[in-house]
Amino acid sequence: MPSSAICKDRVVIITGAGGGLGASYAKALAAEGAKVVVNDINAQAAQSTVDAIKAAGGEAIANTSDITNYEDSANAVKQAVDTFGALHAVVNNAGICRDRMFASLSEADWDAVIAVHLKGHFCISSHAVHYWRDRSKQGEKVDARIVNTSSGAGLNGSVGQSNYAAAKGGIASLTLNQAAELRRYGVTANALAPAARTGMTEDVFADMMRKPDDGFDFYDPANVAPIVVWLCSEESSSVSGRVFEVAGGKISIADGWRTTAGVDKGARWEPTEISAAMDELLSKETPAQKVYGA
Repeated sequence: MPSSAICKDRVVIITGAGGGLGASYAKALAAEGAKVVVNDINAQAAQSTVDAIKAAGGEAIANTSDITNYEDSANAVKQAVDTFGALHAVVNNAGICRDRMFASLSEADWDAVIAVHLKGHFCISSHAVHYWRDRSKQGEKVDARIVNTSSGAGLNGSVGQSNYAAAKGGIASLTLNQAAELRRYGVTANALAPAARTGMTEDVFADMMRKPDDGFDFYDPANVAPIVVWLCSEESSSVSGRVFEVAGGKISIADGWRTTAGVDKGARWEPTEISAAMDELLSKETPAQKVYGA
């Protein structure tokens, strides 16, 4: 570990860290001195990440709490505190896909994706916030982080992924609320919209995201890890309420919904007047980015 490690002794929980992006985050955080709780419902996968971290000289433990179960998810926070004596950050990364066109989407497809993504972002974070709030109220200095995972699908929509897009859009909005409400306790909240090769991209984007034979691997999950490490560190304390898009070597801020100047009659509109008002509104708008796959 370098003496300048920016996450030295920071305790971080990462969900879905048995592979893909989560495993890359866990390894990068450990390399920068963090003590990592590797959460994954697959115990073998979680332990594999832990073993890799320990082999490299880092500190990590495996946790198999179900992030969709509120009571069970409390065990991840408890294990972090019992083992390492503190908790400084939660990285909500775990996710699944159940892709269908909206007309073919079943209730089960909807519920599963909303549970893992949206409820999953709530459960462990809720218990972590209770821990941080209690310490703040006791007069302790809290410098904590929530790092959520949204998606371009959540920001722009994605054909064939209504459930996923809705969950990821909800996560972006959740992040804004968390940032506004939790700063008083010393907690920041930010989100990522990463472009990377993971288990969820294998079926749809396998060819596009294939690892090149040589040169820069644009979709390597490791490309996203540096900003996660930074967001979990003390250096990011002034940054909250942002959604960062990360693709290859590029980091950008997703600019959210904004209210335009609008058309103001100063009185109630008549239905017959709306067409002219709409023509004026649409002539002045900056079109949104296209829905993926449209």
